[in-house]
This record gives sequence, structure tokens and C-alpha cells, in this order.
Amino acid sequence: MRVGVIGGGQLARMMVPPAIALGIEIHVLAEEPGLSAAIAATAVGDYRDIETVLAFAAHVDVITFDHEHVPQRVLAALVTAGHAVHPGPDALAVAQDKIVMRERLTDIGAPVPDWAVIHDAASLGAFLDAHGGQAVVKTPRGGYDGKGVRVVRAPGDVDDWFAQAAEGTREGLLVEELVDFRRELAQLVARRPSGEVRAWPLVETVQQGGVCAEVFAPAPFAGELPVAARALAERIATELGVTGVLAVELFETSDGRLLINELAMRPHNTGHWTIDGAVTSQFEQHLRAVLDLPLGDPSPITPWSVMVNILGGPVGATMPERYGVAFGDRPEVKFHSYGKQSRPGRKVGHVTATGAELEDTVARARAAAGFFQA
Repeated sequence: MRVGVIGGGQLARMMVPPAIALGIEIHVLAEEPGLSAAIAATAVGDYRDIETVLAFAAHVDVITFDHEHVPQRVLAALVTAGHAVHPGPDALAVAQDKIVMRERLTDIGAPVPDWAVIHDAASLGAFLDAHGGQAVVKTPRGGYDGKGVRVVRAPGDVDDWFAQAAEGTREGLLVEELVDFRRELAQLVARRPSGEVRAWPLVETVQQGGVCAEVFAPAPFAGELPVAARALAERIATELGVTGVLAVELFETSDGRLLINELAMRPHNTGHWTIDGAVTSQFEQHLRAVLDLPLGDPSPITPWSVMVNILGGPVGATMPERYGVAFGDRPEVKFHSYGKQSRPGRKVGHVTATGAELEDTVARARAAAGFFQA
């Protein structure tokens, strides 16, 4: 069994250990040398080039992804050539464009913030007038970790983005109501092509500057929300034909409702805790799913798991340079390096602590991450 992963980032890197354990041959098409998944990079090339991608696909049984940026024309060429692609082009189109995402979710009756497509300051002004004078504007493509997202309170707040649209470099913008939420949650599921779906527990996420900083699994004090979140994610995976891991990022509103913020059709930062805290990690499950193998048990193995991202740290430093003191102080915490040089705000790794009590588990995870961020 040979799986080809397009993209050489940390998600591809974290697929390598379960692939080895399962005896799966994993190949990676990296964008350039020296990326996180260099250990498994069997090719280096442009994922936007059809011939490059077809040559890579010739050596594997199924294609999957480290990111959602592969152009539709490249995906179509893979399918036309007879290659298995999971998730497929139709599903990925929803994850690649936030306007398409909102259209499809609205079509299937999934709960989303009030939204519209805008093309100029006048249409943004009308939306602001109808929504209390504030809103969120997003670029449809390419934004992540807080990029391509602005909270706006005046029609001129995104004039630069409208200018790009006028030059033909960007189509309309997405505007959404500014949701009054208590906290952010995430529900991960995995679906295989033959239809089996499995779900991990609903988790709470904490953002810093638009970047996921911490994940608490399961989400504390969730009441009946886990039942609703799981049903929603399973329905989305089935109706959109997602194969592999699907992450549904959610707002818990101030009045107790769930609204969908974003979708990701690949392993996701909010599921990294599963490596050390679940019977089957999201990375093993993704490999099983794209190969249409029976899915593993996603149950947690301890009452609580807390994942803390390591963001930034001294410029040019690497995680292993601080392992001596970190390992000595926190031998029970699991450390994961992405093989990246540090720079402000960059995800260079994460730590996961598990335990019987939430407060203690949070404290130990934060203390472990602190060794790398000073």
C-alpha cells in the first residue's frame, strides 16, 4: 500500500510514524527541500504543475494532501488519469474557497453565521448597517492562521482588498456577522470511501492572534453540545463526500448554539492531541480512511488531554536545543518537533499532557511548552 502526500509540511511529517507502524509506504511531494516532511520527501516540485504531480502519482496507489491548495485543474488531471484522490476534487473545492464553503453549507442547512458576497465599499457598508456596524471580512482563498481575516467597522477598512479585486487578482470578498461567542470548539471525524464514519470527542480551542494555541480534549462543560457537534460533522462529511479526516471548527454562541466557522479536509491542528491521547490518532485514521481500510477506535485513553502549540521562540533556534532541560523537568509530557527554525508566531512544534484532572493537565502542558518560547 503506497500513499502519496502532496505537501511537505508538518501534517505530512506526522503521517510518517503511523505509516511505518502499519507497513504503509509513504511518499511526499514537497514544495522545496528541507521542509518538515523532508524525511519522507521522495520528490520535490511544484504542486501546481500538472506534469510534476502526475509523475509523482505514478508511483503510489492513492493521493492525499498536507494542505488544500492544489488547483482544481491539477486535481481533475489526476482523476482523468485514473488516480485515486482522497478527498476528491468536489469535496476539496468546498475547503479551498470560503464563499463556496458558505454556499454549500447553506444549501445543506448547516448552521453558519449570516453572510454575503461583497464587491465594493457600498455593499460592505450595507452589510455593516444591517449587522450593528461591525462584521468580519475574509478573503475567499489562501487565508489561514488569522491571515486573510479582518474585523471591520467601516466600509473603507478593506479598500486594499477591493483594489486587488478590481485588478483581477481577487474575486468578491466574504463578509460575515461578527459572532458573539463564548468559546471556539472543533469536531473531528474521519470517513472512508465506503461510508464508515468515526468521530473523536468534541474539543475546545484557544486562539492567540488568529492562531490555535491550546486544545482541551474533551471540551469542558459541554453539556449536550458533543452530540449535536458529532451529528453535524458526520452529516457534513457524508453530504459533501469527504474522505479522510474532516475538521469542523465551531463557535459556541452566547445563547448556546453551534455555528460553523471553517472546514478543513485533512488532519488538523485541533486533532494533534490524538497522537498521545486517543486509541487511534488522526494521522493513522487518515491513512486508514484514504486507503478505505476499517477505521480505528477514536476513544480517548485518559480523561483529559491538553495540547499546547509551541509558537515562535528565539529566532533561529530549534526545539531539540532545549530538550535537555524540558525533558528533565517534564518527563511525562510528550514533545513533538516540526523540524523548523523558530521565528515569531511560527508553529515549530507542540506538547501534549494527559491526566485525570483538567487543571493539573493544563498546567503541565503550559509549563512544558514554556521551555521553548522564552
